Amino acid sequence: MGNTEAVIGYARVSTEEQGAAGAGLEAQRAAIRAECSRRGWRLLAIEEDVLSGRTLRRPGLQAALEECRTGRADGIVAAKLDRLSRSILDFARLLDEARRRSFNVAALDLGLDLSTPQGELVANVIASVAQWERRIIGERTREALAVRKAQGVTIGRPRTVPEAVATEIRQMRSDRRSYAAIAADLNSRGVATGQGGVQWYPATVRAVAARA
Repeated sequence: MGNTEAVIGYARVSTEEQGAAGAGLEAQRAAIRAECSRRGWRLLAIEEDVLSGRTLRRPGLQAALEECRTGRADGIVAAKLDRLSRSILDFARLLDEARRRSFNVAALDLGLDLSTPQGELVANVIASVAQWERRIIGERTREALAVRKAQGVTIGRPRTVPEAVATEIRQMRSDRRSYAAIAADLNSRGVATGQGGVQWYPATVRAVAARA
């Protein structure tokens, strides 16, 4: 951002910090104003939230981002990174949007500023950490599912086809009847599917037979 660019400030305290919200918000406002004065940025306004930072779905933050998305502001400035987001994955997505839409994001406590080489380095580190976290979450999920499967826990949608129907399907398959023929037979008799419907398809029959 150049020295004549317009920015929108953002400040936040959590609901737990609400008792001291006045002091917390004022300290953030002061830091934002001081940095804007030092850098020659034109501060349009400071949007605020008294909400948790666990998601980006906050009225004040969304209002600030909308100013950037529409081009009315060239960037968003926060006193601390965790005021913008406490989720590294959400913050990485915000940085990705900022790069795609060409607006700046500045978090003063970490020296994050997409308009400077140093700030861009910080942003790249955050993006790398977010990628690592996504992979770790994925690996932990797969490992947990593997353990549950080994313990005999059914993964996915529970079986809802009555055992009597499943047994009948097995018997018809042992008589070498096709999946399509079995589906037609069940439909002709109005046999309910596992989801309470009355329309069987060859793929549905195949799935029941495979589980059986």
